[in-house]
Amino acid sequence: MQEALRRPSHLRRWVEYSRTGAMDWDALFDRFRSTVDYPTCLAWQELADRYPAAKVIHTIRDADRWWESTARTIYQGRTVLPHWFQGLYRPAGDYGEINERLLWQGLFGGRFKDRDHAIAVYRRHTAEVVAGLDPERLLVFEVADGWRPLCAFLGVAVPDEPFPHVNDAAWMRRRITAVRYATRALPVAGVAAAAVARHRTRPSGHPRG
Repeated sequence: MQEALRRPSHLRRWVEYSRTGAMDWDALFDRFRSTVDYPTCLAWQELADRYPAAKVIHTIRDADRWWESTARTIYQGRTVLPHWFQGLYRPAGDYGEINERLLWQGLFGGRFKDRDHAIAVYRRHTAEVVAGLDPERLLVFEVADGWRPLCAFLGVAVPDEPFPHVNDAAWMRRRITAVRYATRALPVAGVAAAAVARHRTRPSGHPRG
């Protein structure tokens, strides 16, 4: 998703996909050799069919811990950008629409806050991936297992460096909080800047005779 956020044209493609289910995958992945994470994980079956030689890595974790983490991080992102900002800055509006259509209303049917329902969706998704792909092209991967199973599956050497640990829950919460405060502060800063500009351009008074 970070790559998509850097490319407004990609966001527009995902908006169209969220509305119609139509996507030119070859055009989207021009100059890319792989894709990771959301939103492409929601189109795993289409992508697996479109690129039959591609290997697929499906990450898993404890379902209860997944729900707790998601509820405290990316689900809070639904309200991080105010409506006025999404209307003013089109990529932000596109991002919000993609999330609502594909993820919160789409995958979870508007019921993510229902813990049991969300966890059932999570588990069903894994079951569908496992049932829908040939075992030789699928790795069901727990990140805690580190480099070895991942590199063996991809046929590459194990790097001589620690397995990366990024985008954890604490980092996500800090980022969401920073964006929330920044967007709430913008209107105040704009009003203050306008007041200063108006004061500077006001004609000076004439001395009395």
